[in-house]
Amino acid sequence: MNKCKITVIKRCLDEELVKEYGYEGFGKCPVHKEGDVFYTDFKKPEGFCDEAWKAIYQYAFALASGGDTFYFGDWIKEPGVAISCCNDGLRPVVFKIERIDESVER
Repeated sequence: MNKCKITVIKRCLDEELVKEYGYEGFGKCPVHKEGDVFYTDFKKPEGFCDEAWKAIYQYAFALASGGDTFYFGDWIKEPGVAISCCNDGLRPVVFKIERIDESVER
């Protein structure tokens, strides 16, 4: 099993939905920032948002276990990479998950 590198590549804010449903002063995700990097195998990295982990862990686990492509091979052009986001409908965070050439120590 290898490790995966998780990089925050984008924080979004749906201003239309926030205006209708969010509290005053609601902004982008306060937990993660663009450029944040985490390393993992199949465990939630320290400091990683619990809800975001629940939304993306299956990609990290699949990549760490040797998976290269998802769906029908017509999604992400680079093998060993997945792009996913948390499930916050008002302010989703987009992550790049990539397998790295570092084995997990047991």
